[in-house]
Amino acid sequence: MTKTFKGRVIAPGEVTAEAVVTKQGFNTLASMQMMFIQPKTKCVDQSNPDIYKKVLQGKVLCLPQTIGSTTGGMFLYSAVKSGKAPACLLFSKEIDSLAAAGAVLADVWSENDKMPTIDRLGDEFLEYVRDGDKISVKSDGTVLVER
Repeated sequence: MTKTFKGRVIAPGEVTAEAVVTKQGFNTLASMQMMFIQPKTKCVDQSNPDIYKKVLQGKVLCLPQTIGSTTGGMFLYSAVKSGKAPACLLFSKEIDSLAAAGAVLADVWSENDKMPTIDRLGDEFLEYVRDGDKISVKSDGTVLVER
């Protein structure tokens, strides 16, 4: 079964990967602070039980919004440049300016490393998607969720 959603493109690209879902705000720094010393980037934010200790690297991270400090955008950019980032970020709500900056910087400053980012997918998207769903993201903001 496949369900289609449409959002606003922040950083373009196409990707197909497995979903990791949080219904809570994603604290970029708290979640990814160990990425440079872990072989696989696992979420280390104990205050987010939806994704705590789950691998984020190479996954489609489905979330409502990011929360946290001003370092969030640079942390996302650094994760992309180091090859440790999620494959894609899909926001049900509108992206905040710091996370958007990280996604856009990764898109502009990285020739080969990309992290497509789409926001405004709606509450129905986050209610529908589950961990392990196959997600296909198109460059026009179309998101296909397969079970």
